[in-house]
Amino acid sequence: MDVSLYQLNLNLAAATMMVALTTLMHFFGLLLLTRLMNDAHVRLRRHANRLRQAGMILLAVFGLFALHTMQIWIYATLFRALGELRSFEEALYFSTVTFVSLGYGDVVLTPNWRVLSAIEGANGVILIAWSTAFLLTVTSRLKVLEHDWLEQDEEPPVQAVALSDGIRGHDASTPSGSDNRKELGR
Repeated sequence: MDVSLYQLNLNLAAATMMVALTTLMHFFGLLLLTRLMNDAHVRLRRHANRLRQAGMILLAVFGLFALHTMQIWIYATLFRALGELRSFEEALYFSTVTFVSLGYGDVVLTPNWRVLSAIEGANGVILIAWSTAFLLTVTSRLKVLEHDWLEQDEEPPVQAVALSDGIRGHDASTPSGSDNRKELGR
């Protein structure tokens, strides 16, 4: 069954509207999460309270999950409104499987709206990748997942020491007139 050019244009118009809506929702949701986390981060000192930092990561994860849930529900509502699926539960299941690109194939749309569902899959992949990048940035900035052995020392690295003019420990990188000495074997 071929889809008419008119129906294809309807698919593309609906898909464009949904991509714009979900992308804007995601953008403003990430701005809100960033704002909430920045306000909380001002009160945190580095390594001062790991529990609070872990709480901020959980805030980010649950916030991202809430954003994706809303996006999936919007697609499910559209599929149900178009009359493509028999119940909202079926529309929600189909939309979830499509958004995360599982594509089981046990529930499918008629050819009239399948382009819209394919674009939902592409939209979901991009938004989930965006969320992954956001979460990676959050965890790297908080450094809460680092172990103590991964942390850098606070001391500057020891400079190379040369033995020159019979003076033990004279730093070769400083002018010969300065009295900058380091002990060997440190």
